[in-house]
Amino acid sequence: MRGTDYWIGGKTLWEMDASHMMEREVVSFTSDASCHDLSEAMIKGRFGGIPIVDTERRLIGIVTEFDLLNALLAGLDLRETSAREVMSEPICITAEMAAEEMMVLFQSGHLIRVPVVDKENRLTGMVTRRDLLAGYLESSLGPLPVF
Repeated sequence: MRGTDYWIGGKTLWEMDASHMMEREVVSFTSDASCHDLSEAMIKGRFGGIPIVDTERRLIGIVTEFDLLNALLAGLDLRETSAREVMSEPICITAEMAAEEMMVLFQSGHLIRVPVVDKENRLTGMVTRRDLLAGYLESSLGPLPVF
């Protein structure tokens, strides 16, 4: 929801799905991108994970702050290390996943963010824990200022 306007006319959180809350303009990189470039994008963009996609925007992995810190701890030079070398297997959802299902997934997997994909596994968005909380506030209080 970061920067998205999803006010949908009085739906409760329990009636919402990922399409209502997801950020649609998601920064992504290909697997040959350097971890240095990923780090820079995360700091400048103020987010903690970047989906890794192929040339057709199909999701193939995710690089998180956790992955990058592990690379540093292992003594890797982030300028010389590619996303392919550190990326994690992505857990992803579809735009139709209900808010309650997302909450269970996030809580059971201790997840912070989850990419949203279409039927061809192409990246279409990202949902975070904060988006779920904003969905709750939006359903309780009405439209929120964009944040």
